[in-house]
Amino acid sequence: MNILITGGSGLIGQSLTNALRGRNHNVRILSRQESSKPDVFQWNPAENHIDERAFENLDSIIHLAGASISKPWSAKYRKELYESRISTAALLKKYCERLNVRLTSFISASGVNYYGTFTSDRILTEDDGVIKKDFLAKLCEDWEAAAYEFADISDRVVCVRTAMVLAKNAGAFQLLKKSVDYYAGAATGSGQQWMNWIHLEDLVNLYVFAVENKVVSGNFNAVADDTVRAKDFTKSLAGAAKKPFLPFNVPSWTLKLALGEMSSIILEGSRVSNKKIKSLGFDFKFSTVDKAFKDLV
Repeated sequence: MNILITGGSGLIGQSLTNALRGRNHNVRILSRQESSKPDVFQWNPAENHIDERAFENLDSIIHLAGASISKPWSAKYRKELYESRISTAALLKKYCERLNVRLTSFISASGVNYYGTFTSDRILTEDDGVIKKDFLAKLCEDWEAAAYEFADISDRVVCVRTAMVLAKNAGAFQLLKKSVDYYAGAATGSGQQWMNWIHLEDLVNLYVFAVENKVVSGNFNAVADDTVRAKDFTKSLAGAAKKPFLPFNVPSWTLKLALGEMSSIILEGSRVSNKKIKSLGFDFKFSTVDKAFKDLV
């Protein structure tokens, strides 16, 4: 299968590219930089340009491009968060239509923040809509709407609502591990917010599962079985790293002062279900935090 990936140089994109090639798929990467590699094609979203050769005999697009949410959300950066996801999807659709490309699947990243960022014991499923209309919920809602614009030129559209990705020496896990290594392992805020997470290997396998299986269509939560309280999450990480877990919490106000509105993704969290993707036959290798930390620490 000929698969085009945006965001291919990122944490998920690199691992996914290797996994797909290991299964004999032909993977093409869109890059903002020029490259002599035959499978890397240049695009410039700011100038609405993509190398048309990337679309020749194309079967599927996996849209992972998007600026990190882990930076302060200034008005300027909010625009970048939006354009790097939604505007780039619109550009891909424009080129597919211009070149008469018919896809077997368009698979887009999304986030579990689709439902809103809040703390509740309610278990959220893909049947739930936006519950709390905040910035990230709106971003994810528009992100997915841009993906479903491909419904008229693609046999399937899939949106992968991704939780925090745990990967060795990278991303959010690297920061969490570093705080524990410096003997600063402590719960944040109330410590009662839920932590939705997924091991990188499971996320990559989920994307492979989605691209290879025609039954996968629609929205899916990419989150491990073991959703735990923030306090228990950090305590388990400290135990795996053989470091002490501090008996007091990091006050909410310190994070709000340092991070502003972005602190909500640390201080709040609801429970998200993965039963829908599992009902189609997908299994999580790292179903609990203890399994994940044993592998990553």
